[in-house]
Amino acid sequence: MLAKIVTVVGARPQFIKAFPVCKALAQTGIEEFLVHTGQHYDAVMSQVFFSELKLPEPDLNLGVGSGPPGWQTSQMLTGLEKVLTEQRPDLVLVYGDTNSTLAGSLAALKMQLPLAHVEAGLRSFNRSMPEEHNRVLTDHAADLLFCPTPTAVDNLANEGITEGVHLVGDTMLDAVLAFVEQLGDASRLASGLGLEPEAYAVCTLHRPYNVDDPEVFRDILQAIGTSPLPVVFPVHPRTRARLEALGQDYSKRQPSLILTEPLGYLDMLALVRGSRLVLTDSGGLQKEAYFLGRPCLTIRPETEWLETLEDGWNTVLGSNGSGIHQAILNCRPAANSRRATKFGDGHASEKIVRILTGV
Repeated sequence: MLAKIVTVVGARPQFIKAFPVCKALAQTGIEEFLVHTGQHYDAVMSQVFFSELKLPEPDLNLGVGSGPPGWQTSQMLTGLEKVLTEQRPDLVLVYGDTNSTLAGSLAALKMQLPLAHVEAGLRSFNRSMPEEHNRVLTDHAADLLFCPTPTAVDNLANEGITEGVHLVGDTMLDAVLAFVEQLGDASRLASGLGLEPEAYAVCTLHRPYNVDDPEVFRDILQAIGTSPLPVVFPVHPRTRARLEALGQDYSKRQPSLILTEPLGYLDMLALVRGSRLVLTDSGGLQKEAYFLGRPCLTIRPETEWLETLEDGWNTVLGSNGSGIHQAILNCRPAANSRRATKFGDGHASEKIVRILTGV
């Protein structure tokens, strides 16, 4: 029987994935020690999610912040080794595919502590993505692997990982279903901007191959900025810096772009639910669009979430501006409404906790 778990989170998507599991764990006798690495540290990317989701405040925030990936991971690892030495948990729990995930996994491995990975088995098969390395290394270190879809189970089997693998569903679906009734009929942000429901698009961009090369970034912005639909673009702090490097007036020359600050979880869900379509390079937003029944155009060369491609809900475009613009013009609602069951039944977190507690 587990007595104590150390949970490691550090980035916006992990707060969302962890929320329903933390809630389910609180109903057991297991003590959860929650560590925030500080990978995402802006209030709009971190604290707002703890407040909105009613996540328990972290027991410890390492405050690592941004920096080169190797330095950032090493700082997290150093801090987590100290935490695990002091706390001596029965298990370490990590989520997703960030540097925080990898640091938590390495710390557990070096301390010879059991490791559980929520959202195991995801593969883009693009080894140029740092996230892909983090996923693969974590899965090969983990003792318990909680998979969101059958495809994830198959990916692990293809790599020879079959022990400790559990198909549980997606905890992000649990979170969406927990909050969707609170969203109201329309997005407050969209209403404040004078936008009618299903008459605008939502965009997010943050991946280095889309925003770090000025020519690629300009091409994408021009394609989106000349859309026949207004495009609401909550700008990630990292992307904001790249946008400012293009010139402060560049975005103003794109007539369809409406730039905003990053949004909290509930505001973002409401904005997506009221939209006509979503454009993104985020893995999590692809799924949220799918769960909420909104077509998605993925500005990446691939996706881990193959299930979203079925039935026309998601289209992978790459980063070519002309292709993106044409896809916006041609985008239509998907042919049918078969969606969420491919990611479980909304009770993934409860299944995870039952496995952890042996019930």
